[in-house]
Amino acid sequence: MTLSSPEHIAAAKANVDAFFGLTGKIFEGVEKLAALNLQAVRATLAETRENMTKVSGTTEPQQWFSLQAGFIAPFAEKSLSYGRQVFDIASTTQSEVTHLAQTHYERYNDRVQALVEEAAKHAPTGSEAAIAAWKSAIAATATLCETLQKTGQQAVKIAESNFEAVTATASKAVRNNAGQAPVAVVAKR
Repeated sequence: MTLSSPEHIAAAKANVDAFFGLTGKIFEGVEKLAALNLQAVRATLAETRENMTKVSGTTEPQQWFSLQAGFIAPFAEKSLSYGRQVFDIASTTQSEVTHLAQTHYERYNDRVQALVEEAAKHAPTGSEAAIAAWKSAIAATATLCETLQKTGQQAVKIAESNFEAVTATASKAVRNNAGQAPVAVVAKR
């Protein structure tokens, strides 16, 4: 078997395809995150300009404090929404990358098992222990990969539920605080 055999060429092509598939998914996630950040910056600049215009037209301290208090709740809600969107992009990208890696691993594992089976057919007598050790190592590696994948999925689910709980609590706190009247400042003479 030479390095330019059809099997090697197919394996090399599969590796290149896997690499570009993986980097493509990562770049898609980065593009989504960059677009989200640009959108957030544009919205923040527009809102800041609008708020500065409102604040500059105030003449009374109470009016100024009321406007300031009115800015907090929408900002907090938008910050929570931004955090949710970032988390969604990250978890979607992670899921797609994991799927691609799992698919590539399964193909690679199948090729290794076929190689071991082929080696077992042509192995000299007395090498059964070595072949059994190879098969055992392959099985242990497959079990480890499955365990790591399940653990990763559980960690993502836990992180997602924790994030949702924190977001719900923060959102509730913001709504409760937004309903309260701003504190009046009385100037002492």
